[in-house]
Amino acid sequence: MNRLLCVLTGICPGSGFLSTQSACGMAAVWQQVLAVDARYNAYRTPTFPQFRTQYIRRRSQLLRENAKCGFEPGLRRQYLRLRSQLLALRYGPLSEQSSFRASSVRSSRTTLDRMEDFEEDPRAQGARGHRRSVSRGSYQLQAQMNRAVYDERPPGSLVPTSVAEASRAMAGDTTLSENYAFAGMHHIFDQHVDSAVPRLQFANDDKHLLACCSLDGSLSIMTLSPSPPSVKVTLKGHGGPVTDFAWSLSNDIIVSTSLDGTLRIWNTEDGRCIREVRDPESSELLCCTFQPMNNNLTVVGNSKHHLQVVNISTGKKVKGGSSKLTGRVLSLSFDAPGRILWAGDDRGSIFSFLFDMATGKLTKAKRLVVSEGSSICSISARSWISREARDPSLLINACVNKLLLYRVVDNDGTLQLKRSFPIQHGSQMVHSIFCPLMSFRQGACVVTGSEDACVYFFDVERNTKAIVNKLQGHGGPVLDVSFNCDESLLASADSTGMVIIWRREQK
Repeated sequence: MNRLLCVLTGICPGSGFLSTQSACGMAAVWQQVLAVDARYNAYRTPTFPQFRTQYIRRRSQLLRENAKCGFEPGLRRQYLRLRSQLLALRYGPLSEQSSFRASSVRSSRTTLDRMEDFEEDPRAQGARGHRRSVSRGSYQLQAQMNRAVYDERPPGSLVPTSVAEASRAMAGDTTLSENYAFAGMHHIFDQHVDSAVPRLQFANDDKHLLACCSLDGSLSIMTLSPSPPSVKVTLKGHGGPVTDFAWSLSNDIIVSTSLDGTLRIWNTEDGRCIREVRDPESSELLCCTFQPMNNNLTVVGNSKHHLQVVNISTGKKVKGGSSKLTGRVLSLSFDAPGRILWAGDDRGSIFSFLFDMATGKLTKAKRLVVSEGSSICSISARSWISREARDPSLLINACVNKLLLYRVVDNDGTLQLKRSFPIQHGSQMVHSIFCPLMSFRQGACVVTGSEDACVYFFDVERNTKAIVNKLQGHGGPVLDVSFNCDESLLASADSTGMVIIWRREQK
């Protein structure tokens, strides 16, 4: 009983340490405890949201400190059960999460993705140091080569290359679980509390600059250094919920879409709205993305099934840069060279388009029906799965309780299902990403949000027990995740408006 009291109060007897269990085991336990507290956090002081954030921060700190104490598994389970019962008695049973309105999706895309197909040749760089694609590789040829090797390997295995051993040496021969041992909370942002944060993304090639958009009609740009982390600037001007946004390559501009039917271009330094572009159909704008080789062009998707290329310098539509899908356009992603654009809608279809680099014209190429009537919430493109495998792939969230990994098999963007991973995802606008530096690690990792309020890390190389890590602490469905450029920090956002910055565990 004394030991249970010790767990409840967070105070260890004697020196404060009961060293019987490993710190790793306790780390998982305190996350479970924190997850229980987070789920009830919305009920605490409803008129004083700042207290709720302060409470969760303090709970996280105390639980991390006491993870060093060791307790028997039975005692830990007893504490979790008792804690849940006490919270249920105090606040009542938890109600089902209200459905988050499907409003936007844009795939997170890292800087490494853009550079992977480019030769390391200074002559390949254009003005301002921006690199031009000089890749001569063919998706079709690569797919044929990969297919021949995959036929002789277990499902999910990666294609080895001559640099595989060098890659392992660079990673220090550590396991993927060790590389992605995120647990500690670095900071919690709550400026959008009680309004869902559907999208967030770190700036390109930046460790400490992060932006997010909210259904409260605003965007925030946050800086994590110098300490303490703070909101650098708030972007206000939209007349409705902000559904999506994208950083320019140089991070000086952000474009955003909203249910108010406008695309806005923002100066990231002072928060000024540089230009407002209204949808000619007066429809809700749901997603946007920059053309990776020409940041003067932005692709926008709307609720009337239309896709449109917009010149943000003039605010005008590009001639020939429009097309129509079978449903509301929810997600967009270019391949690294910017030649293929994939778009997903709320009818379960993914379309591939060939993008003319000279004119901005879109040519519809292929269509894949993932699941009839299921929303394609997120599309993330990657040219290399890992250092061991050049295997052009798409990561898809499609409201089918699975995270889907597809292979790109030809130059038209045709997709072939490679494998899937179980998650809770049936209705919310959940997003996922490839890990930006996974090509320098053993294995290959992807990260996704989930409707069970958790963040999941999956190793796409493992045939069994693919979950590498699981982060708990959110009080509602996790809608988006984003890494900074060196993977030292991971950001996640949920339907309650909370943004958590997770820190990699120090070894």
